[in-house]
Amino acid sequence: NCDAPMDICMTFGNTADSLIRSNYARRIDAKECLELLEVAYSNNLVQVGENVQNEVAFICNCCGCCCEALLAAKRFGTTQTIATTAYIPVVLPSSCVSCGKCVAVCPVDALELKNDELELIEEMCLGCGVCVRNCAFDALHLEKRDARVITPVNTAHRVVLMAIDKGMLPNLIFDNNALASHRMMASILTAILNLPPAKQILANEQIRSKYLANMMAKRKK
Repeated sequence: NCDAPMDICMTFGNTADSLIRSNYARRIDAKECLELLEVAYSNNLVQVGENVQNEVAFICNCCGCCCEALLAAKRFGTTQTIATTAYIPVVLPSSCVSCGKCVAVCPVDALELKNDELELIEEMCLGCGVCVRNCAFDALHLEKRDARVITPVNTAHRVVLMAIDKGMLPNLIFDNNALASHRMMASILTAILNLPPAKQILANEQIRSKYLANMMAKRKK
């Protein structure tokens, strides 16, 4: 029963080139890209992009009824499958008329009405702002979250951080033939060497590499 457009998610750079060659995507220019973002905005779709600072590979424009990541967030009660924004909606009770419009449009069911009072489930909220722009009474606005997770620099940085946090850095290196690819190995090592000291220690404990330990020591000098 979803009326949201399907031909609206975007990929960029080498990822886009690969999908276009395989006939899974079509090439568009910047003008059409901006037009599609306006369509997504008007359909209350959420922009879910790759969680990196530079060279973003994709931006999905998602609805809460079809997107697997958003569905997983609702079913399992966690937004760890999605990178949240640095903002969160704040309710102004004196302006809220309990119409329920924001509850209906929230893609992850982070808002609910209890005894005609609007409540936010903060741990579920993406900070996407869909609820704010749908409120005709200015009863919601976005504020910065108290705590913010630092965004990885690029894809290699993101993947390495995820592997370290899950204790699977050796799997990333040895199970994916990273050693056979100089480019892949260079990307992984560069990402590790640019990590904060605490993350570097975790990385070295997982790999147990004298070579990596020496590189880290030289980097500190």
